[in-house]
Amino acid sequence: MTAPVLPRTPAGAPVRLHLSESPYGPSPHALAAAHRAVDDTGTYPDPARTAPAHAVAELLGVRPDQVAVANGSDELVLLSALCLGDRQRPGVTTAGTFPGYRICLENVGRGCREVPPDGVDALADAFDGAGVAYVCNPHNPTGGALDRAAFDLLVERAAATGTPLVVDEAYLDFAPPGTPQVLDYLGTGAPVLALRTFSKAHGLAGLRIGYAVGGADLVGRLREVQGSMPFSVNRAAQAAAVAALADHGHLERVRRGNAVARERFRADLAVRGRGALPSVTNFLAVPVPDSARAERLLERDHGILVRDAGRFGLDGYLRISVGASADLERLLDALDIVAPVTTPAPVTTPGPVTAPAPGTAPAPVPAPVTDPELGLTPPSRATAREHL
Repeated sequence: MTAPVLPRTPAGAPVRLHLSESPYGPSPHALAAAHRAVDDTGTYPDPARTAPAHAVAELLGVRPDQVAVANGSDELVLLSALCLGDRQRPGVTTAGTFPGYRICLENVGRGCREVPPDGVDALADAFDGAGVAYVCNPHNPTGGALDRAAFDLLVERAAATGTPLVVDEAYLDFAPPGTPQVLDYLGTGAPVLALRTFSKAHGLAGLRIGYAVGGADLVGRLREVQGSMPFSVNRAAQAAAVAALADHGHLERVRRGNAVARERFRADLAVRGRGALPSVTNFLAVPVPDSARAERLLERDHGILVRDAGRFGLDGYLRISVGASADLERLLDALDIVAPVTTPAPVTTPGPVTAPAPGTAPAPVPAPVTDPELGLTPPSRATAREHL
């Protein structure tokens, strides 16, 4: 089974394929819990975020003091930039990735060094002079994931240098079992911290809630700084998150539905002579000659929102959400108009954490997969920040 069908997008509303939103929406139990919490909006939310922190801890098998709940991953990126590691040293990340790390590091006055996106060796080597390091796994905007050897290397460097390693795991819920994650390394004593969100697979993007999990020392620092904004996570978000974590069936249906829809989208691209980077997420990075122009024309002429990965430093690719089948069909037709295929272009298979480099072989294209239950339409939601 897949997750239930949602109401159609209102007539005239843009097709939203730019923010990796879930076309399946939240668990019905999470939605009901949020509605009940809204009935009590005259009461402040719990500043300790006790219920969601305990629910996360129980699910992951860690202590509650190893969990910090916040207003989405964005707040956690900012908090980590403010307080983790040697604050007299800049942070480090790779070029061609989610720019929120750089933006937060620069805005808090630490600065950010971006190393070339050609594997993890350069990032690991940069730990020596860094105060904190960020990596996105699975990677945004390429969609790939670190292999075990690459993840091991980063954790080893974090342990050797004492530089905290912050791993953005926003898309981990979509990745296959065995994908390396911070939880695998919490027993090593290395300074590692995972950031996770309820915005993607759980479908709670509009409520803004996420969490960090790591060693109690790192999490304790986040919580200490978080005391300056004690009510950043509202009552509805806290209640919905607890209910979402308890609804294992909904999450599993979303995972299965996304995997089927993603590979069907890849196959549909191939039929039209297009490729896409390998992905374990709920989006594909699709190469086009001029990604900025394609993004602009898709919105202006066709009412379709996609994300130009050039905003991340990955020129020549569109990041396209795995949305409803009807929306993806409309996107494919429009893409043939704004960026027609002249000759099928090779698609790079990037290394772990990397942006693609030209000249490598196309990614393999699986056989088409069909599932009649996946004719879903994402609900219209408020526009998010440009760099997401």
